[in-house]
Amino acid sequence: MLLSGGLDSAVLVAEEAARSLVQPIYISVGLAWEAAERRAVDDFLAHVPARTRVKPLVALRVEMTDVYSAAHWAVTGQAPAYHTPDEDVYLPGRNIVLFSKAAIFCAMSGITRIAIGTLDHNPFPDATPTFRERLADALSLGLDRRIDIAAPYARTSKADVIRRGTAIGAPLALTLSCMSPEYSGDGFPRHCGTCSKCRERHEAFLDAGISDPTSYADTRFVIK
Repeated sequence: MLLSGGLDSAVLVAEEAARSLVQPIYISVGLAWEAAERRAVDDFLAHVPARTRVKPLVALRVEMTDVYSAAHWAVTGQAPAYHTPDEDVYLPGRNIVLFSKAAIFCAMSGITRIAIGTLDHNPFPDATPTFRERLADALSLGLDRRIDIAAPYARTSKADVIRRGTAIGAPLALTLSCMSPEYSGDGFPRHCGTCSKCRERHEAFLDAGISDPTSYADTRFVIK
């Protein structure tokens, strides 16, 4: 399981762990919010239902700050504004990098399936079924062993993920969906409340009809 600490991958870990043994993998590439994500990942895994079926986190790294410029918003932490459309927060090649590094680890560890929490509305070219199928074939060929890529939520909305996570008792408050979190290192990160990821998160809780447990530093857009 590729685990970022966000709602989608976290709930997927919890659901997968209810059925089988899960190996969570976190991959850092040098983005501004990664320290806060790691805190969220660690806290969520410590409280996930069926955590006895979740293996210790594997943390991998692929340096991408030599590709994304020092002025890139994902490196500086100057996240796109609340109403920015999803298409404007694309990180070129992100899933190529994540799957490639994870696949090498999996091939060396005897794991044949990689799962990711991609949702139905994802607009990016590296989140399509065709991309996943062809990359799986290429990775399998290059590694000389079959690697399958699964996206169980590919036809699922974020609101439905929230409903599913709530139904199984997943600690949704211990997930992080923010590109500019407030994080001092001595507590759980606070969502900024003003980036487009915070918008996507809050609107999904509203759509799901479930109270949003998120702590937002700026509450101007929060609807109670």
